[in-house]
Amino acid sequence: MEETYRRIITEVETLNKNPQPISEPTLEDLQSLFEDDTEEVIHNLFDQLLQKNLSPTSLLEPLSSSMDSGPPHLTLLASNLYLSILLTPNSPVLMLFTPIVFLSLLRSLRRCFKYKHTGFNNNNNKKRGFDYRLLFPLLENLYLVLCKVHLHRFPDSLKSLVQTVSEIPVSALEFYDNLGSYTRLTDLCYKILSGVLRPEHGNETDTAVQVLKALTPSILLFKSQARTCALRFVREHMIVVAKGNAAVRKAIVYLPRYLVSRAPERSEPRAAAVESIMEVVRAMELEDQIGFVEYVIKLSQGKANLRLLAVDLIPMLLMALPDPLGLNAEDEGKDWWGLRCLEVLINRCSDLNAASRAKALSNVAQVLEYFSGDVRCRDRLKEILGFRNAGGGNSEGGLTALLRKRCMDEKANVRKSAILLIAKSTALFGGSVDSVLLKTMGIACSDPLVSIRKAAISALSEAFRKFSDECVIIEWLHSVPCLITDNESSIQEECQSLFLELVLDRLSIMGAAGSAHSIPPCSSADGQMSSLNRDMESVFPGGVLFILKGLCDSEVMPCIKKICMSLGKKKRLKPAIAVALQNIIKTSESLWLTYSMPIEKWTAPAGTWLLLSEVSSFLPKAVDWDFLHHHWQLLDKSDLDNGIESPFIQSVVDGELEDIESNSAAWARDRVCLLQTISNVSVELPPEPAAELAHNLLKRLEEFSMHSTEVNAHVKALRTLCKRKALTPEEGDTLVLKWVNQLLSKALRIIETYITEASDTSKASSFLTPPSSLGRKEKKRSATSKALLRVVTAVYTVGSLAIVSPSVELKGITPLLHTIITSGSSETKQKKLPGPPVTIEKLAPSVYSQAWLTMGKICLADEDVAKRYIPLFVQELEKNDCAALRNNIIVMMADFCVRYTALVDCYISKITNCLRDPCEVVRRQTFILLSKLLQRDYVKWRGLLFLRFLLCLVDESKKIRQLADFLFGNILKAKAPLLAYNSFVEAIFVLNDCHAHAGHSESQGSRSQSRIFSIRGNDEKSRSQRMHIYVSLLKQMAPEHLLATSAKLCAEILAAASDGLLNLDDATGQSVLQDALQILSCKEIRIQSNRGAAADTTEMEDEGGDGGGTDAARRKLVAQVAKKSLIQNAIPIFIELKRLLESKNSPLTGCLMECLRVLLKDYKNEIDDILVADKQLQKELIYDMQKYEAAKAKSTVVEAVATMRKSNPYRSPLGCGPGIFILPDLDVNGRLAEQLGSAQKAASVVGDVAAAARVKSVLRDVNRGMSTPQLNSISKPKLKSSIGGVSRGDRPLDVLQSLRKRQTFDLGEDN
Repeated sequence: MEETYRRIITEVETLNKNPQPISEPTLEDLQSLFEDDTEEVIHNLFDQLLQKNLSPTSLLEPLSSSMDSGPPHLTLLASNLYLSILLTPNSPVLMLFTPIVFLSLLRSLRRCFKYKHTGFNNNNNKKRGFDYRLLFPLLENLYLVLCKVHLHRFPDSLKSLVQTVSEIPVSALEFYDNLGSYTRLTDLCYKILSGVLRPEHGNETDTAVQVLKALTPSILLFKSQARTCALRFVREHMIVVAKGNAAVRKAIVYLPRYLVSRAPERSEPRAAAVESIMEVVRAMELEDQIGFVEYVIKLSQGKANLRLLAVDLIPMLLMALPDPLGLNAEDEGKDWWGLRCLEVLINRCSDLNAASRAKALSNVAQVLEYFSGDVRCRDRLKEILGFRNAGGGNSEGGLTALLRKRCMDEKANVRKSAILLIAKSTALFGGSVDSVLLKTMGIACSDPLVSIRKAAISALSEAFRKFSDECVIIEWLHSVPCLITDNESSIQEECQSLFLELVLDRLSIMGAAGSAHSIPPCSSADGQMSSLNRDMESVFPGGVLFILKGLCDSEVMPCIKKICMSLGKKKRLKPAIAVALQNIIKTSESLWLTYSMPIEKWTAPAGTWLLLSEVSSFLPKAVDWDFLHHHWQLLDKSDLDNGIESPFIQSVVDGELEDIESNSAAWARDRVCLLQTISNVSVELPPEPAAELAHNLLKRLEEFSMHSTEVNAHVKALRTLCKRKALTPEEGDTLVLKWVNQLLSKALRIIETYITEASDTSKASSFLTPPSSLGRKEKKRSATSKALLRVVTAVYTVGSLAIVSPSVELKGITPLLHTIITSGSSETKQKKLPGPPVTIEKLAPSVYSQAWLTMGKICLADEDVAKRYIPLFVQELEKNDCAALRNNIIVMMADFCVRYTALVDCYISKITNCLRDPCEVVRRQTFILLSKLLQRDYVKWRGLLFLRFLLCLVDESKKIRQLADFLFGNILKAKAPLLAYNSFVEAIFVLNDCHAHAGHSESQGSRSQSRIFSIRGNDEKSRSQRMHIYVSLLKQMAPEHLLATSAKLCAEILAAASDGLLNLDDATGQSVLQDALQILSCKEIRIQSNRGAAADTTEMEDEGGDGGGTDAARRKLVAQVAKKSLIQNAIPIFIELKRLLESKNSPLTGCLMECLRVLLKDYKNEIDDILVADKQLQKELIYDMQKYEAAKAKSTVVEAVATMRKSNPYRSPLGCGPGIFILPDLDVNGRLAEQLGSAQKAASVVGDVAAAARVKSVLRDVNRGMSTPQLNSISKPKLKSSIGGVSRGDRPLDVLQSLRKRQTFDLGEDN
């Protein structure tokens, strides 16, 4: 022991003379002495130090040096030794404890975590690391020292201690693989922090504030064990202490608010911060919780990031705190905190920031889903959100109106959140869904983004599950099944699954259940149809009849066929659906007979036969032949009983060529579907019934008395029967060819006879003949109508036979059809005979149109015929006045393009002329067919084809505009991303019909066509239409293409105008220049590094993309290049162009200045450098910017005041009330501050507007003849005389009278 004392004393003496860190052996010797905790040993050490004239404080400086230098294990050893000295019994604590040494100890704690730990027993690594177990005794001793040393005299030491100990759990995360050791470390740290909260260490509130501030970084960590431990300490210790300690409670109350101010802005860390805040709030007293709610409500009026955080916090508060809707409150909780939170959340759904709008909508959906399980809460929410009248006549207010607007938002994540809210709120709709919301969801099913389409499908399908209203079913059928053609395979799968669940499965269940119902008793004869309909709806509930009826829609039917085919190929169709459809038909027939109604007028529920014909091809064994045979005989018997073979002919004979009765149309449709079903199950038919059926079909075809739809069905059914019942394929082909030739020969005789009669009629009509009697005229007209319909059917049958059997010989038919289609041009004019000749086109337009259709089918079957007649089709397309025939020719030309691409390619420009056809149907058909050909690469996007398609974006028809938006925004953006960029400048010249460009030197003929595909004019409508097209193209471009487009506009239009290459004296040249300036100033072409960053990143995350950061970096780089290009290239061109326009006194100078103002508003601080070449332009632009900002701020305030007046019509007019006008609505003030940038600017503008309104009000009163009040009646301000007294009428009377003279002032628009 003496040797140890000697070594220690010797080294201490040496270190006092030459201050250095204590050696490791000496530190270990000292530590061993103080660890013995023997008072005699420590007393002997201090005595020997005194004998050498060394006090105990002589150890402090070497210890401090050891703590500040050396490897971690030595610094920790020195720190622990210092704490052991302080804990020694009878130790002179006040003498030994100094802030400098204590700070050195804390620094050693922080420094040790900069080294990776190593094994303590590894002597080779001791210098490079430390053993984390050294921290445990050190922290335990530190806590014991705090019991002896009071830090209220050392505030800096206390602050450093709190900061250091709070950082240890975060710094130690990578050092501790063992959770138990890490938990022990954090418990020691938080034990120290709890120790400093004692009153002997200073003001408890201040100390608690320091502790909580130091813990904030740990609490706000994302996915960290340190966050969990820090929250547990706050929740289980500090808040518990606060309940009995008012001083600590003051700090705890403000902890959530401080966490809000420090919350990160990125989405995932912000969500973690919200969870941490809510953990603290849940542990607080109710009074403090309500105080925090009030703070959050005020927070929603702050900056964008704070509003977003408030939107995140509100739903958590509503779901965490008791009775948020005030169900148990007095006065029905009209001013309850939860209701105000809901109001804030609804208001934020209209926030200027897209991220806040989207988050608010999704959070409202979350709140609705949370409270919809409780009946009282659900009723309360209905009342609050305005769902009481949803679906009725008054649904303009509340959440419904908001959702309509948000579903059409420009930001994709907002639209997606709005659709999600609609899906979650269906439980609150009550009896029905708002029709406008349904239509909005239907439109969203065609959104360009996949995620939004999926959300819309889900929302609309959820409404379909809960409501069986006709409007819901119709909207679903028009929106969801059509997505079977979507480019995204997952959407196609979802479409098929939903159709199987919501349509086929529902029909299977209801159809099977309906067959078990007993037939209700017959009611009176009055209102039999209405009673029958009610009985059908009662037997088949759940909207079954509405579903079947909706399947018959012409837009829905093709999609249903594709879905059924896809489901059938995947073997997902079940026999139950075929059985259910048969039960529905049988039940309908039984009900009809129960009411004693004639069976010949009965038709099955609309859509039943249609769906059965589609599913029967995959379920032939599920369809009963007796059932089909019964209904075939029923329809056939009904047909014969009517006396005329077809309802179509009957209606023609009755003089109703255009309006066929609804039951006759349904009869024909059912017959076609029945024949299709028979064809599908023909393999399962017995031989004898099959032969009998084939004989009947052929017999009916030979009569040529059916409607065209029936002809096709009969021909296809007969061919199927022959092929499937033949023993070999060759035998089947022989049978088909035999009856095809038989039908062709009979059709040939009918057509020849008609042409001969028509020729005779044409000749006879040239002579003047006396009128015949009325009876003979009627009989002749009836016979002529029958003959006309017979020849129309014969011509149509020839076309159907050509498609069914392409190898059949048609040499006898083709010349007859040629005679018909060329009758108007080839017939010789007989000049010697009085009166004009009558052509078949005029005599029988139906025969003429049908001949063209049949000739088209023959051309598809015979290439040689197609080569001769395709030019005639093009010629007829250009000259014919019949829209129906032009539409049919367009369809045929599209088929020719697929079959004979090279033959039709030279006529594409003439086909595109139909995009400007006066008939909407023809325009839409042309657009759809050409779009399909372009997608399948039968037609290329070259020449003027793309430019002609642009006009469809502003077509008069809304449907065509929607199709064009989808084509350009979805299909072409993926298939040809550079198309909009490459053709943009040329599109400006084409749309303005300007030929001053080098590439627009067309001939006179092509110029006449270019006028058709231009939007000439400088009126507002033409400019807005052209601008809409430009914006649509700009939205398809990447940032680098936007930059290149800006450069091309400057080089090819602005520079051309300044160099004289673009004739500005021409109206079209001026329009081109004006359009270019408007494009350069529009927001879609501007590139900003932070433009829509958050929203765009969210949209990319929704689509599964991982390039959000890359896209932001690219956008930032392009923005920098854009700035450089603006300074080096664009500005000199603008300066030269401005001088040219000013020299010509052109009205385009204002457009140029406006464009420059917009381009330079993002570089306000750099205008001096950018416009260094033209100081006058620089001053003018600065002045224009100031005036524009002032006018914009004024209009914003006026708009806000107008909105406030609408909400409160009893408010005093602006400037007319006593005192200065103040906006009392906090939300209006907040919005003004958002829009104008700061609250101070908003207040200044409001004051200016109020002052201007006050002045105008006074001037208006003066002009109306109101006398100026006496000066002595004005209390403020008082006028003092020049002598110093108050003026009391000592001025001359003429001066006062002159002041009262009225003058008329110019009040501007308000006068």
